[in-house]
Amino acid sequence: MKKLATLIVLVFTLLTGCTNEQDAVSKPAEQPKQETKGETKGETEQADIPEALQKPIKIAAIMQMSIGTFSSQYIAGVKEQVAKFGGDVQIYNADNDLTKMASYVETAINQNVDAILLDHGRADALKAPVEKALAKGIHVVAFDNDLNIPGVTVIDQDDYSLAWKTLKTLAEDLNGEGEIVTIWVGGFTPMERRHVIYEAFQKRYPNIKEVAKFGTASANTALDTQTQMEAILKKYPNKGDIDAVFATWDEFAKGATRAIQQAGRTEIKVYGIDLSDEDLQMIQQPNSPWVATTATDPAEVGRVQVRFAYQKIAGEKTPNIYSLEPHVVKRSDLPNTSVTMNDLHNYIQSWGQSNVAVSPWMKTLEQQVNKQ
Repeated sequence: MKKLATLIVLVFTLLTGCTNEQDAVSKPAEQPKQETKGETKGETEQADIPEALQKPIKIAAIMQMSIGTFSSQYIAGVKEQVAKFGGDVQIYNADNDLTKMASYVETAINQNVDAILLDHGRADALKAPVEKALAKGIHVVAFDNDLNIPGVTVIDQDDYSLAWKTLKTLAEDLNGEGEIVTIWVGGFTPMERRHVIYEAFQKRYPNIKEVAKFGTASANTALDTQTQMEAILKKYPNKGDIDAVFATWDEFAKGATRAIQQAGRTEIKVYGIDLSDEDLQMIQQPNSPWVATTATDPAEVGRVQVRFAYQKIAGEKTPNIYSLEPHVVKRSDLPNTSVTMNDLHNYIQSWGQSNVAVSPWMKTLEQQVNKQ
């Protein structure tokens, strides 16, 4: 019996030894902490600033129009990211004139900028000057644009998702039945995309009827919308005539909300697209008719666009298209205390934290700029 026990111990010892040897072959040996210098060096090399970015970068940001707080926050995001990278950015506002927007692209080309950022605009007006810019070695990143040119990265807020998430929220709140007013304007790529979803929504929810539809884009869009909504409310004066408003832009939502509040018709609920600090203040007002909106962080849109441009300048591969994920923001999700866009990530998961178009050298570049 004693011999059997000794034999078992011996076999177990041999098996353990074999297992340990097998582990040594199949698993990489753990390196002592003091021997990880090689890995750290590799990371440092990866984070080296690309040669093309060893000089201040010149950016031209060309906007179809700059209206409302969404645009101002988008511009702030562009400026913030360019400043962190030590570059220089010139903002051009075409005042909703596509011919002027195309001429600004020509201006940027003549100024030998390193990259052009386009905000909105249409391919039929911009294709030729953009191709000219690319031929000159100038990189182009567009936002909410229908350009389809090799070498141009086009980002958007996923306007189809923006519209659907807002409309789905509206339909659920109305239990699939009611009368609505739609505020929309054509002539803008994101608006056209949102309208595609609206048309599908009408087929999906046939018991939600459109009683009125209007919308104009101007220098005073919110005020013009308020005036037009006031006229609609007079045309439909009774409670139950209108259940909700679908506003395809936050400037539309602001105007509709003010008209509804002043008329004392807060039983009518407003569902919007896009968001800003000013919008949040209106949404959080007691008994506000504006109950939900779907949006991305406009400042983050600007930052992402800049990062894609810098990646292009650095010679990195960038996608042809990229859609940022939008989020539904409901008044019921927000606290009773006032919040800003900077606070929103505390209440809306993943808000403003896309981590898109981030390269290891960007942190190194920002640190270098901070030291200057």
